[in-house]
Amino acid sequence: MVTKTFVDILVVALPFLYTGLVTVYGIAFFRNAVTVERLKRPYMLALLVLHLVYLGLRTVAFDHPPITTVYEIMTLLSAAMTMAYVYLEFRTNIRNTGFFILGLALIFQTVSSVFIKDLTVIPEYLHSLVLGFHVSAAMLGYTGISIAAVYGLLYLMLYHEIKSSRFGVIYSRLPNLETLETMSHKAEVFGFVALSVAIVIGLFWLPRVFREFSYLDPKLVGTIAIWVLYAIGLMSKRRLGWQGRKTMILALVGFAFVFIAMAVINISPSSFHTFH
Repeated sequence: MVTKTFVDILVVALPFLYTGLVTVYGIAFFRNAVTVERLKRPYMLALLVLHLVYLGLRTVAFDHPPITTVYEIMTLLSAAMTMAYVYLEFRTNIRNTGFFILGLALIFQTVSSVFIKDLTVIPEYLHSLVLGFHVSAAMLGYTGISIAAVYGLLYLMLYHEIKSSRFGVIYSRLPNLETLETMSHKAEVFGFVALSVAIVIGLFWLPRVFREFSYLDPKLVGTIAIWVLYAIGLMSKRRLGWQGRKTMILALVGFAFVFIAMAVINISPSSFHTFH
């Protein structure tokens, strides 16, 4: 009962806390406020911990990982986006792009909090924590790919400003082109590794659980196709020395392919990936 109470409190509080975080990053980006700049990272880390606590408490309260509805997936995606950005910020020590990434986390969490339902009667396999890890890894994978595309877009915006000799707030506050390219690449690698983990769990664990499991399942085939696409892209960058504007365009094209592929796959009937 106490656990459920905390879940109810956090589901309301998280959108407001994310709004505060995005506001802090926005003020730091557009106004370059030193006091606010110091607040960003502690606030972000505290909110990430609180969000993970919420996911854990929700798992305990309803005896299943938060993967049973699209709105549970959205709060998982919001946490994954925040976690991926935390990784990138600490990995690169670039702190002035969070407004763009964390804004997406705010949107997903707000939609989740408004529409999420408390399901207690679900198929037995949805209680599995292993399935929860599988879905969480997949969310981290697609989050990395999405963030790589965001940095690709920021790169092209900055590139356009430089080419047009318009040196506004984007020029003055964003990292240089080389840094944005590096951050996009690191996000792609992060997503690729996470997607690899999700695929390994799927290939070895899911056949033991689902009687109707098929290696030709549309979502499984689609995920592997996306993994192969990014494997080729990462290898090409490494072997052929691809860099600069061309790789940023490829990041956006890759994301567009992922978005369209997932949309088509979700319309198609799936033997075991459809939960609720």
